[in-house]
Amino acid sequence: MLRGPSPVCLRTTPAVKMHRQGPAQRPTLSLPLVLWIFCHVNSVHGALPTTQKCDEALASPLPHTAFTSSSVFSSGYAPGYAKLNRRGGAGGWSPLDSDHYQWLQVDLGYRKQVSAIATQGRYSSSDWTTQYRLLYSDTGRNWKAYHQDGNIWAFSGNSNSESAVRHELQQGIVTRFLRLIPVSWSEEGRIGLRIEVYGCSYWADVINFDGQGVISYRFKVKKMKIIKDVIALRFKTSENEGVILHGEGQQGDYITLELHKAKLLLQINLGSNQYGSILGHTSVTTGSLLDDNHWHAVVIERYRRNVNFTLDGHTQHFRTNGEFDHLDLDYELSFGGMPYSGKPVGGGRKNFKGCMESINYNGDNITDLARRKKLDTSSFQRNLSFACVETHTFPVFFNATSFLQLPGRANHDTVSVGFQFRTWNPDGLLLFSNLDDGTLEISLEDGKIIVHIIVATAAKNYRADLQSGSGLNDGQWHAVRLVAKENFAMLTLDGEEVSAVRSTSPLSITTGGTYHLGGYFLQTLLPPSQRSYQGCMQAILVDDQPADLHAVEKGTVGAFENISLDMCAIIDRCMPNHCEHGGRCKQTWDSFSCNCDGTGYSGATCHTSIHEPSCEAYKHLGRSSDTYWIDPDGSGPLGPLKVNCNMTEDKVWTTVVNNLPPRMPITGSSRERRAVLQVNYSASMDQVIAITTSAEHCEQQITYSCRMSRLLNTPDGTPYTWWVGRGSEKHFYWGGSGPGIQKCACGINKNCTDPKYDCNCDADANQWREDSGLLTYKEHLPVSQVAVGDTNRARSEAKLTVGPLRCHGDNNYWNAASFTTPSSYLHFATFQGETSADISFYFKTSAPYGVFLENLGNTDFIRLELKSPTVVSFSFDVGNGPVELTVHAAAPLNDDQWHRVMAERNIKEAVLRVDQAYRTSRLAPAQGHTRLELFSQLYVGKPAVLTCQDSAAGGQRGFLGCIRALRMNGVTLNLEERAKVTPGVMSGCQGHCTSFGVYCRNGGKCVERYNGYLCDCTTTAFNGPFCTKDVGGYFEAGTLVKYNFMPEAVHGASKDTKALTQQLMPNDVNLTKEEVTFSFSTSSAPAILMYVSSKTQDYLAVVLRSNGSLQVRYNLGGLREPFAIDVDQRNLANGQPHSMNMSRHNRSISIQLDHYPPAHYKLPDSSDIQFDLVKTLFLGKVYETGPIDPVLIERYNSPGFTGCLSRVQFNGVAPLKSALRKAAEAQADSYPASASPVSYQGKLVQSNCGASPLTVPPMSATPNPGSLDNTNAEIPLNEERVIPDGVNRDSAIIGGIIAVVIFTILCTLVFLIRYMFRHKGTYHTNEAKGSGESATESADTAIIGTDNPETIDESKKEWFI
Repeated sequence: MLRGPSPVCLRTTPAVKMHRQGPAQRPTLSLPLVLWIFCHVNSVHGALPTTQKCDEALASPLPHTAFTSSSVFSSGYAPGYAKLNRRGGAGGWSPLDSDHYQWLQVDLGYRKQVSAIATQGRYSSSDWTTQYRLLYSDTGRNWKAYHQDGNIWAFSGNSNSESAVRHELQQGIVTRFLRLIPVSWSEEGRIGLRIEVYGCSYWADVINFDGQGVISYRFKVKKMKIIKDVIALRFKTSENEGVILHGEGQQGDYITLELHKAKLLLQINLGSNQYGSILGHTSVTTGSLLDDNHWHAVVIERYRRNVNFTLDGHTQHFRTNGEFDHLDLDYELSFGGMPYSGKPVGGGRKNFKGCMESINYNGDNITDLARRKKLDTSSFQRNLSFACVETHTFPVFFNATSFLQLPGRANHDTVSVGFQFRTWNPDGLLLFSNLDDGTLEISLEDGKIIVHIIVATAAKNYRADLQSGSGLNDGQWHAVRLVAKENFAMLTLDGEEVSAVRSTSPLSITTGGTYHLGGYFLQTLLPPSQRSYQGCMQAILVDDQPADLHAVEKGTVGAFENISLDMCAIIDRCMPNHCEHGGRCKQTWDSFSCNCDGTGYSGATCHTSIHEPSCEAYKHLGRSSDTYWIDPDGSGPLGPLKVNCNMTEDKVWTTVVNNLPPRMPITGSSRERRAVLQVNYSASMDQVIAITTSAEHCEQQITYSCRMSRLLNTPDGTPYTWWVGRGSEKHFYWGGSGPGIQKCACGINKNCTDPKYDCNCDADANQWREDSGLLTYKEHLPVSQVAVGDTNRARSEAKLTVGPLRCHGDNNYWNAASFTTPSSYLHFATFQGETSADISFYFKTSAPYGVFLENLGNTDFIRLELKSPTVVSFSFDVGNGPVELTVHAAAPLNDDQWHRVMAERNIKEAVLRVDQAYRTSRLAPAQGHTRLELFSQLYVGKPAVLTCQDSAAGGQRGFLGCIRALRMNGVTLNLEERAKVTPGVMSGCQGHCTSFGVYCRNGGKCVERYNGYLCDCTTTAFNGPFCTKDVGGYFEAGTLVKYNFMPEAVHGASKDTKALTQQLMPNDVNLTKEEVTFSFSTSSAPAILMYVSSKTQDYLAVVLRSNGSLQVRYNLGGLREPFAIDVDQRNLANGQPHSMNMSRHNRSISIQLDHYPPAHYKLPDSSDIQFDLVKTLFLGKVYETGPIDPVLIERYNSPGFTGCLSRVQFNGVAPLKSALRKAAEAQADSYPASASPVSYQGKLVQSNCGASPLTVPPMSATPNPGSLDNTNAEIPLNEERVIPDGVNRDSAIIGGIIAVVIFTILCTLVFLIRYMFRHKGTYHTNEAKGSGESATESADTAIIGTDNPETIDESKKEWFI
């Protein structure tokens, strides 16, 4: 890797960059493969020096004649004087002109291994080179530019004439000729250079393949069963197709390495059990533009199914398909082609044409064996050549400002031109010529070849347009041939004469004699549609004559501007593909972009997941139960998966379903031949394991229903049935038991049907039995297979059910640490984020500044910091100088609430986000270093080193506060575990409610938990994780709920219950304000919805009158009649949900019905304002023994409310919710619940009737003079309304008769049905059982103190409605 001098002081921008040698990838091979490969490394790279450092001075010993240049300023400035630290001549080389066409070339004499290069300016002068590029070649022709970090690299040079600047090459190159191209130079002088090249000798056997011959390496035995391979070779070619090596076996195994569209394709098949060997086929592609006639190094390392495929230092690790580990080959392995038809075989497969060297197969030097005639080379038509035959192409490289002008024949009646081109750009001008009376243009438009021929005459303009091809901007060489003459034109693409495009438009052509290729920037009457071209051309023909580009280079023919001759500097920016997670790479000549659609990821390189990591994270975004996509490892290799998230009051459950049908029947299995049921999930096994690993608890229900089918216990201890979990490990325990205990749940609980066995099914009974339970050891989950072994006997049957995997909690999301002192910190292993790095975490602090984390390299670093109460900083350096991104928040971030920070850096851009509300980004430089190389430990909570800034702050820049869910490149750092052994840092963090308490709605209270928070909905009329779930109940006629506000009247109430009641209602229970909220839906009227009684004559009632209108009645004393408020004249008994919110404070009353604006009322001045001695609240019906309004009871209490009530709350008391909870406890425990203030009579069933009320047209209300002005109120047209007397009387009489008849029929049916469904031997009465057991006990106490154990299910409820 490219490296330069070390910086003088920390954090200064380095002139060059020092990089470590070797690939910057994590090891992925298993230990046996690594050890075995190590043993063969000398044989693989035997041609390279291994015993000495490759750092010899190669240029200094060379004669002057080895140095050549583009030009010389004078004889004392000759290139032979351009040796490092030499003072001969004028002290170095300087060209005649200081421009971008100059070069200095060194001939090393033979091919050498080059590892570094150093430069100096001309001795004791103002001449030096500040930046240069490096070209290399084996022949002094067909130059290749040195690449680094995906670009043609520009080396930083000198800043004076004396100091030497050395650069280590990122990847060593093997070459004979080197050429330095000055890019910029001293502003005070001119170009000046002295150089040294460092490296060592290189030798290798070379074989030239002519496209016909193949070398056959025959094994010592006829059939080889190979478990490990190392194949290494170097090749160069100008062809884009060709088989490099091939071997196959009769069983269908094969290995093939070939060039396909100038990419390297490895196909390997080790075989498969299923469908023959088809499923064993594995195909991997790497590299591109490999037909550049330059050397490329390939290494294939295989151990069993693990393969490392390396091209030019870039390694792909993959695992072959199929189940087998051995490569079974017959007889031989061929190099250079396929002498026989192989599998897979494609028609017309070409043999390799080009050169190979240093071919090694498992320690055997194939090239050496061929040279010594130890291999079969009989297929070569001529003698095998051990010298590389060079091609004679002369490529030309164009940029956006280039053109090449070539002469042609003038005043000729035929145009005949041809060339080959390659580019990534969809548009560009390839050729343009001014004809004698028109123009000729060949352009690339949207990846297609377009030809425009325009001929202008005095009489008329003639035009011919031709088009051919598509997608020609694919980086491949494409050949274009155009012939045009009188009334005829033909365009041929890639030599396919059959598909040539012809035109017979009337034309008369006279050539102009000059052709411009790659650009035309002159003014003309008929300008071309394109002006420039970025790409390469070669094999240029003008008027059927090859262009003499050597003469062009010497300046004797034609003209050019800003082109590079004898080289093609095309770069594939999509290889290697920097678009992650399946993102699709698209490139132009200068850059690439990633299409992330449908991947589940975003960002410039599709690195960052758009999904939350868990259901727990969705809950804390305020989401409710639903199906969500989650990404457990964020930007890691695992993709997103869809799960069901169930947000309960205290837990968040994640459910992953499987494909096994419930009660799957199993027959015909035995211990010798078990039936194996595969359990596949809606996610991959790695994804499921990621969920279970981070979860607090996981469980999976498993049920075995049996009849004469034994489960676990056998005479010899081996179970009949077992299940397979994570890691393909067998488990011999069943649901309800645990690891190492070969029992079922009944065996643990000692309640099996036959006490002699530990499973119900092991009794082998002839009746259906069942063993069911939860598997809860999450390290074993999920269940992937179940092997059943006892269903082959007569009348033996079994049915298996494997439930979904259910997990709750997310240890990663709540993994936190508290930093209590400025000097406290945690340290972790070095962060590995060379080309892509993302960091996310939550923090809370009250300190104004602090470093979140920092990791250092030689000069590289990465840091996240709170720089001020409103500023978060993300800074890094990858070798191009420090970069800092800052986000400025509108409000202080040191507010002791949780804030989220997300930072990402890749080769395209850097992004910093805070709280999803603030974002800033910075594009990466077009050319520069891209790899972030760190070596220190990662420090969390403080800077990695003490800097001047730290000293100025007294060394107190450490972070004070909490950091949670720190994730780096998809890996969550275990802050809690590290904090347990680190002084000054505590595990966990309290104070979650300061950030998340806002999610607790409807009066719910936020309760702190160690790993999160909980919304306590006890004192609300709601349930759910955020107190937003309606609690509703269905009331039959006669059902009532009673809540006693007098704790002394509740016998046996617990201390906590009494304390809660005392807190909600003070001892005197005299009220001057009430808050009432509830929703209802019914189709019956009249009814009492709510009645609050007292020990005096005071009461509050909310009733539905006979016409369905809503009325509120207050009787607080001081008035002859209760104060009645007719809230709405509409019929609200219409089956639709309605809500009511009422509040009273002294005389002021506010009532809101549904979604309408609140209406305001006022108690008369003569009315008392104190609700004295509040006693009991009733819902649905009143059964009160104390003072009561007899008129109210007579009109509205019978038969009672029928319908749904929900969200019922009175001054902080939720009576309906308490009653439903008590009903559920009584039903579950089958005995009366403990005494409490609430009780109920009749059938009370929880229902989801508490839907939000519909928005209906504005209500009609009786105006209360002086308090409510609704003179413009409208009567809804679609609502049922009471018709005044005298209006349409005849219709009313007829309707009344019909209604009486229907009512009679319905009453008869109801009576018959109730008679048919009543319970035998049960005495039916309107009083509760036991009401007469004690003469001293009041009837009220008897009714409320006894719960009716009967309940109705949903079907009965619907029937009753």
